[in-house]
Amino acid sequence: EEAVKRAPKNAPIRNNLSAALCKIMDFNGAKRQIEEALALDPQYVKAYARKGDIEVVMKENHKAMESYRKGLEIDPSNASCREGLQKVTAMVNSSGAMSEEERKERAEHAMADPEIQSILQDPVIRQVLQDFNENPNAAQAAMRDFSVRSKIEKLIAGGILQMG
Repeated sequence: EEAVKRAPKNAPIRNNLSAALCKIMDFNGAKRQIEEALALDPQYVKAYARKGDIEVVMKENHKAMESYRKGLEIDPSNASCREGLQKVTAMVNSSGAMSEEERKERAEHAMADPEIQSILQDPVIRQVLQDFNENPNAAQAAMRDFSVRSKIEKLIAGGILQMG
């Protein structure tokens, strides 16, 4: 914290403080610091990797996937973002191995997220979700749209939708 006082506009220092806060299990504080680092330097790939790692621990898989992807947009060869995305994708895809209680907890956590709530209120998404049951061809066509696909993937990652 002393280093942040000396150089409040230094993104790597905030990233390091975030790492230290993670070690003492202050994940909310760590996330605040990493978000400040990214506000100072939106191209700082290490911060996206750390942010994704924190979001995984906080059971915000949908946000973690987004953080890792943002890091990979900046540096497609970044190993931390690539491995983090693979890890969280595997976690999402193996949700069938979770207990019913774990799935319920994950979904409840996601439902508290304003972004997830907003997606669920979106009339286009509501129609696509209905189409999955009633008109699968229309749902598949809608999934070709990047925005729709991205929102559906967030619902899956958050545990709101189950595939299979």
